[in-house]
Amino acid sequence: MPRKAIRKGADKTPDIRAVAALAKVSIATVSRTINGSPVVSEKLAKRVWQAIEQLNYFPNTHARTLVSGRSRLFGIIVENITNPFFPELIQSFEEIAVANGYEILVSSSNSDPAVLTTCVRRMLERKVDGVAVLTFGEEEPVLDQLSFHDIPVVLAEFKLSEPASSTILLDYSTGIRSAVHHLATLGHSRIAFLAGPHKLHSAITRQTDFENAMRLERLSIDKKWIIECDHTLKGGVIGFGKLQSLTGQPTAVICSNDMTAIGVLRAAYLQGLRVPQDLSVIGLDDIDFAEFTLPPLTTIRLSRAELARAAFEALRLHAENPGKTGLQREFLVSTNLVVRGSTAPPPLPN
Repeated sequence: MPRKAIRKGADKTPDIRAVAALAKVSIATVSRTINGSPVVSEKLAKRVWQAIEQLNYFPNTHARTLVSGRSRLFGIIVENITNPFFPELIQSFEEIAVANGYEILVSSSNSDPAVLTTCVRRMLERKVDGVAVLTFGEEEPVLDQLSFHDIPVVLAEFKLSEPASSTILLDYSTGIRSAVHHLATLGHSRIAFLAGPHKLHSAITRQTDFENAMRLERLSIDKKWIIECDHTLKGGVIGFGKLQSLTGQPTAVICSNDMTAIGVLRAAYLQGLRVPQDLSVIGLDDIDFAEFTLPPLTTIRLSRAELARAAFEALRLHAENPGKTGLQREFLVSTNLVVRGSTAPPPLPN
């Protein structure tokens, strides 16, 4: 049988006056609490939020925006929503935002500059208080648009001179250096690198850090073993296929991200190669899937929680302190190696 909706009368719908009455505070105090005003004591704010929850009251966010001039809405634009790294990042960002009284608007550029422009337009139309552009190298076409509208913006690895902008610096070098050192300690000297697409400055940075790490270990760099490919499963399969077509084979492969590395695991299996007995594989990101591959993937961890917290804090500082100088504008996110089952000493020569 079809279920009938239960309708409540208009007089049953709670409003801000009902919240104020239940909490035994003024309407102004309820409004300030909802808007996150620091003048409301923690004790009073707790009472107001308890009344809101008890009455199942939903604040009118549109009206709140008109009154306060702030939407308490942050935008986050990511590169590719199909890469598990980004949903995990968005989840962390949303958890932090909600805990601090903000909402989020999510967009994915799909690595398309035209789509990225549309994403930014949506953000501007919704009057966001700030935008985290975490596309890792494709943001240049839209930066002027955000700056023109004085929207606080945080970028990964890219610096702007505008005062309402911040940068998240990603310390790839520490993790990549640990990865190369780990392989060298196991006895590997013939190490390949599957780089990301060079249109992303993050991919170029990771390749440069790999080459520097190889030099630190006094290992020779074979340029033909550095192959550019997409940050996708298919990219890893194709990149590994190119390696296999070369004369002379590496005993280990470091990949620019985990999706590429998982593609390599599949390609190696189809070629009859055993990981790690015949080939060691290392990824970068440490997505949740990484520990469930066969074998579990050794990878360079880039914490989504740490990245999300840095992005939120950067936006919050600008949104809550408009025009203030001297705010922190650079945030460092570290990396570290997580050793699992996809690395081992190289096979003995025949």
